[in-house]
Amino acid sequence: MPITPKKITLFTFFKLPSVYWLGIRVKSISETICTVRVKHRWINQNPFKSLFWAVQGMAAELSTGAMVMSCIEDSNQNISMLVVNNKATFLKKATGSITFTCNDGELIKQTINDAIASGIGKTCWMKSEGVNENGILVSIFEFEWTVKVKP
Repeated sequence: MPITPKKITLFTFFKLPSVYWLGIRVKSISETICTVRVKHRWINQNPFKSLFWAVQGMAAELSTGAMVMSCIEDSNQNISMLVVNNKATFLKKATGSITFTCNDGELIKQTINDAIASGIGKTCWMKSEGVNENGILVSIFEFEWTVKVKP
């Protein structure tokens, strides 16, 4: 059964409650693209009245991780997933609604297929870019995901 934004929202409520209560929501997911939105609010702001960097990171990671979960489900294999590294670049103050988009679905699909074929863990870097309501890039996050077939 395919992973949908509604299923991910339910998952975050039970397994990642901080993501849920901070208002981070998957808006769309496909085999190649995932978009996640978070709105700057009192509960997720920093002292400078903008979106706290860690909340941006949570939204960006979810845009990559949801696709990893979806590809794992599509593979019908028992595969573990874990972030082993990350990088972030902040370009503008994040206020209003920020949408994080990851376009690396094909990359993680190939990485998972390589892990299945080789039987050893594989890693790949996935990028998520956050833009504000005016289409201005506010931050870029990169996550190194590792996937491994469980015995």
